[in-house]
Amino acid sequence: MDGLGNPTRLSLTEGQVHDVVQAPEMLRDIPAGAHVIADKAYDSNAVIELIEERGAIAVIPSRSNRSTKRPIDTHIYRERHLVENLFQRLKRNRRIAMRFEKLALHFLGMVLLGCILLWSK
Repeated sequence: MDGLGNPTRLSLTEGQVHDVVQAPEMLRDIPAGAHVIADKAYDSNAVIELIEERGAIAVIPSRSNRSTKRPIDTHIYRERHLVENLFQRLKRNRRIAMRFEKLALHFLGMVLLGCILLWSK
């Protein structure tokens, strides 16, 4: 997603797959100097190294079981609410929120259509 809260890349996985598995694909074209804002679920050494290899800055709070806490910029981290706002805007469409489409391809098509409508506003 860009800095204005518009979706830029989308990936659909099974319900039991953790989000961090998709991190390398989502961070594929991240520009150098960009801030990557994510929640504690993405606090893994592999994800942090991947972000730093690309020249971006990781704004991910440390999990409670991490022995050394990484400092983060809390002012930048506050912008993470844009992600939650995006999900809420997509879920205004009842068809997406209730997952009426049973096939993954059809559901992905509806989510993509919702993203197109968000971009057109």
